[in-house]
Amino acid sequence: METLRDILDAAARGVFPPADGGTTVVPQACHRDAGVLSFTAHSVVFTDEDPEWVHATLRGLDCDPLAATMNPRFLTALLDRTGRRSETIDVMLVADPLPGGPPLALREIEDVNHPRIAYARRRRDGIRAWTAEGGVLVTGRGVGGRLEVSVEVDEDARHRGLGRALVTAARHLVTEPLWAQVSPGNARSMRAFQAAGYRPVGAEAVLLAPAARVVGGSAEDAGVAE
Repeated sequence: METLRDILDAAARGVFPPADGGTTVVPQACHRDAGVLSFTAHSVVFTDEDPEWVHATLRGLDCDPLAATMNPRFLTALLDRTGRRSETIDVMLVADPLPGGPPLALREIEDVNHPRIAYARRRRDGIRAWTAEGGVLVTGRGVGGRLEVSVEVDEDARHRGLGRALVTAARHLVTEPLWAQVSPGNARSMRAFQAAGYRPVGAEAVLLAPAARVVGGSAEDAGVAE
């Protein structure tokens, strides 16, 4: 059976589910994360709920079938059924690793109680974090075990290209595809990631377990600026 990680790894290589208007339901990779991935004309619902319930609920919606999995009524039904919470629908972006060291001076954060590390642990595993003058870079394993990146840029360091420099540096720190989740309305963040070579591959709505409550904002990369 194809797993969530199989689907994500294939998407990182540019191989996507068939554009047939269908919906694939796969089990969650862990208790923390459930949700929906939306690719071109195909969706993936990752949940431990009954697949028949998922398909029946989607069939009952009065909307374009291609948009059904991201329709607010379906997401609300899934949230109510699972007792989870969600914040927003994000764009999924991915980039390949780059050779050599990062072209930016970084210092790894060793303090496990650092606020950004504590925040990231609620969403990801295997957290590592670095500081640069005016910003913080964080990596960790999130949805489906994929490697994800987020950055935060200090208010007084914005509009200088630091966000772009940080997410570019992140590609030099890894040896596998690196994923990012960005709110579509966060234009600064979208521009920074795309300028750094991250390519959009779809959209996602992540449903968080009640214990994984996060304060303030949708995604960790909300602080990215140009």
